[in-house]
Amino acid sequence: MAINLPEVVAEVTAAFERYERALVGNDVDVLDELFWNSPHTLRYGATENLYGYDAICAFRAARASQGLQRELLKTVITTYGHDFATANVEFQRASATQPGRQSQTWMRTPQGWRVVAAHVSLLTSAVPSAC
Repeated sequence: MAINLPEVVAEVTAAFERYERALVGNDVDVLDELFWNSPHTLRYGATENLYGYDAICAFRAARASQGLQRELLKTVITTYGHDFATANVEFQRASATQPGRQSQTWMRTPQGWRVVAAHVSLLTSAVPSAC
């Protein structure tokens, strides 16, 4: 399996950047579009566990539209072959003292690249890593 084919990395990067713009701009229609419309899709958030596309859409519709701005500290996009990828970011919100993390699993579908699983979490304290 080919890892990080340049053309696939470019496609996933464009989809991820579109997602990021929609996230901080609270463009719910684009956010909903970029999640796979399936009961198998899941999103674990900082305060919620969402199972299925319908639950994710309901969360987005009810979420406050304030305080969504963030700075991406590190972004790692890895593609596996032509149809599967992960996007992982560390981010910082101005209102938070600790950074957050976001992981997304992307899959190529007939409609384009879609998030099939996502996880967002906030670090509660800095813990040094051990060898």
